[in-house]
Amino acid sequence: MIEKVIDQIPSPCYVVEEQLLHNNLRTLDMVQKATGAKIILALKGFATYHTFDLVKKYLPGVTSSSLNEAKLGKYEFGGEVHAYSPVYLPNEIDEMLDIASHITFNSLNEWERHKEKTMAKGVEAALRINPEYSEVETDLYNPCVIGSRLGVRAEQIGDELPEGIVGLHFHTLCENGADTLERTLQAVEEKFGHLLHQAKWLNMGGGHAITRKGYDIELLISLISNLKDNYNLDIILEPGSAVGWETGPLVATVLDVVENQGTTTAMLDTSFAAHMPDTLEMPYKPRIREAIEGGEFKYNMGGTTCLAGDFMAGYAFDKPLEVGQKIIFEDMIHYTMVKTTTFNGVNLPNIGIMKEDGTFEVLKTFGYEEYKSRL
Repeated sequence: MIEKVIDQIPSPCYVVEEQLLHNNLRTLDMVQKATGAKIILALKGFATYHTFDLVKKYLPGVTSSSLNEAKLGKYEFGGEVHAYSPVYLPNEIDEMLDIASHITFNSLNEWERHKEKTMAKGVEAALRINPEYSEVETDLYNPCVIGSRLGVRAEQIGDELPEGIVGLHFHTLCENGADTLERTLQAVEEKFGHLLHQAKWLNMGGGHAITRKGYDIELLISLISNLKDNYNLDIILEPGSAVGWETGPLVATVLDVVENQGTTTAMLDTSFAAHMPDTLEMPYKPRIREAIEGGEFKYNMGGTTCLAGDFMAGYAFDKPLEVGQKIIFEDMIHYTMVKTTTFNGVNLPNIGIMKEDGTFEVLKTFGYEEYKSRL
């Protein structure tokens, strides 16, 4: 429990709870063993490399969206390094092909441009496909909107896979259940079934909320097994959120309490804009431990940057907040550290880990040099 070591945690701080991460990995490995599918870590969602010694005991590799992520996968994780980027930079593609075991191209044009060197290096190549079906409600995260730049539609490929292409790859989920995957696969099979028979492997991307409470794991196992049987395919999943799902909080501190026109704001030493950007982009309201519905004492949570919108409204507690009090934002390990900024020159939060034996360790702290090095 974080509360047992709360006085040791520098604020603000992301705290990875090793036991919770371990539990997620066991769940993912159970799916692998039941189906023979590969589950690899999407670094864009969870890249806390201090935990890789544990993660790689269960997952065979990583997937990267850039050369830097591919390098992190190679040098800190090991194993297979899969790659997908909406477009590869000309000055990086050669090094990417030296690192990657598998690579997905976003368009037929790009495949033709890099086909010769990809095949020469023996990297297994795939095309990202657009099944034109997604249940993601926020357009910012929906790759199947009209005119999407992501993926190739079935009519653009035709009846046969291009020479050298051995895989197909779709990514249309975002923290969805197995029932959403089932409906998505109906669209994939309807449009691309003839090509699945020609492929060696199918990468079903990320967005599978496998470790979320209530996720239908048996349905997922059935869907994977049916694909393998019907098409003689190897199946790959690449979740990021499912690895880091509910594996730790962001701990912050109340620095001031401001009242204005009937609104009370607890001013924190963290920032929604800089440290929790998904809360404003998605948007969603992060949970705070000990906040309750209908509590007598109501607050907005104010971020430390000067952005007017750097706050989150609508929290209530059964007693007033005090300056110096710790605030625990739940489930802040996935899609947080990978998206932080130093806007306004604010420091990045510390990173720490609560070990399975209950001890706490600070892994990283940040200061002026990190801010300066980005400019």
